[in-house]
Amino acid sequence: MKYTYEELAKMIDHSLLHPTMTDRELEDGCKLAAKYQVASVCIKPYAVKRAAELLKGTGVLVGAVISFPHGNSCTESKRYETELACRDGAAEIDMVINIGKALSGDWDYVERDVKAVCDEAHGRGAQVKVIFENDYLTKGGASLGSDEFKVRLCQLCERAGADWVKTSSGYGFVKQPDGSYNYKGATEHDLALMRASVSAKVQVKAAGGVRDLDGLIKVRDLGGSRCGATATAAMMDEYRRREAVERAGQGTQGGGGAIGAGGY
Repeated sequence: MKYTYEELAKMIDHSLLHPTMTDRELEDGCKLAAKYQVASVCIKPYAVKRAAELLKGTGVLVGAVISFPHGNSCTESKRYETELACRDGAAEIDMVINIGKALSGDWDYVERDVKAVCDEAHGRGAQVKVIFENDYLTKGGASLGSDEFKVRLCQLCERAGADWVKTSSGYGFVKQPDGSYNYKGATEHDLALMRASVSAKVQVKAAGGVRDLDGLIKVRDLGGSRCGATATAAMMDEYRRREAVERAGQGTQGGGGAIGAGGY
């Protein structure tokens, strides 16, 4: 296999964010995250305290979303929401930028907004992932093309202290010509662009649209270190299946070399 189980599992932020999530589903999701030894659960703020109790001692972190999914809260509300989440046990914060302010070209506002959350989180020992919602940025804004706009956001977030820049919330639904709503989420183009637009000290997270093991591996290949996912069990069960097939093949060949690099 190209990567170890642990390398891939520790990329996953197991997402428990659906609006209808019940307490039982939250608890089951935390147990699943512990079973597969992922990096973290990504949950709504009210659930942080319970998740921290469930995951204590498992090695799985608790992450909370802030001003999710549209980023429209006042800066002080975002800061206070971050404070409460960290008090309850969040080790990571996934915040959404003020998208409308960014599209308006009010870069100072956006940077102050991100910095307020980063400063609060860092002061409490937590790290911050900043969500752009790239599905809303396909036409660019503020007199910038789409790629230029995303590069500007990456640079702004690094200055503000972000630990990750993140493609999407997974809920950035865009109205289509036929009246339906859908989203793409993370794309290969955006992941490569964002990785190239920040220094090595800032990581990149993919979210939305990564639903299988090959997608997770592609995120890693493109330089992403984290991936929001709901299909955690399917991804990692598939890893174990492929691993078993590979081992069986090596045994048949009398202990020969591993299947060619990049085969998966």
